[in-house]
Amino acid sequence: MPGSRSSGSPKRRFAGVPEPVVESIEAHLRDRERRREDLDARARRLRRHAQGTMIQLHGGAASASDLHMLRDETRALAQYLNRGARVDASLARDAFQEASEALLLAAIVGGRRLPSPSEVGVDVESYLLGLGDVVGEVRRLTLDRLAADDLDRAEAYLELMASLYHTLMRFDTTRAIVPLKPKQDTARSLLERTRGEVVMARVGARNRPRAAPRRGTP
Repeated sequence: MPGSRSSGSPKRRFAGVPEPVVESIEAHLRDRERRREDLDARARRLRRHAQGTMIQLHGGAASASDLHMLRDETRALAQYLNRGARVDASLARDAFQEASEALLLAAIVGGRRLPSPSEVGVDVESYLLGLGDVVGEVRRLTLDRLAADDLDRAEAYLELMASLYHTLMRFDTTRAIVPLKPKQDTARSLLERTRGEVVMARVGARNRPRAAPRRGTP
């Protein structure tokens, strides 16, 4: 019949993905798996180092060399990401957050200016999350001073907590960029509790009976 296909015409064949392309994709995925494993190991080391540094800071045992090593390790991990692991950067977010918290705490304990994200060696998002967490560390410093009856220093730390909280509240961004809202809420709660504790300590100090002066020995 006119227009009908010939029964003897060859079947049309469609080519699949060429084998070299498949092999290159497999190699890419294997390489990414290796990078993810390496990145995860590096991030865990940095996180442990940062946590250990904060413990040392509260105990007064952190040295300048410890802090220098932490800064170097933070920058080394950031450089590793930039060299080819940026697609898996989320694996390092917690480590950068902990490192930011530790280095901010070190500046506070040392009475120094707080470093910027670039000085810490992290992205802005990790820095903000670390800034949110360091409010809790300052509360701990405040309580330590209250326990030592050092009310003046406790009030100074309380003022710093308020300053950090007000800084955090200046940033209003979507959770998809940085989940800052929970940090802001926690900082507010910690500030209110700490303020109440400092006020009660100050009232208690005012109402505390003064010790009677010693009499001279005859």
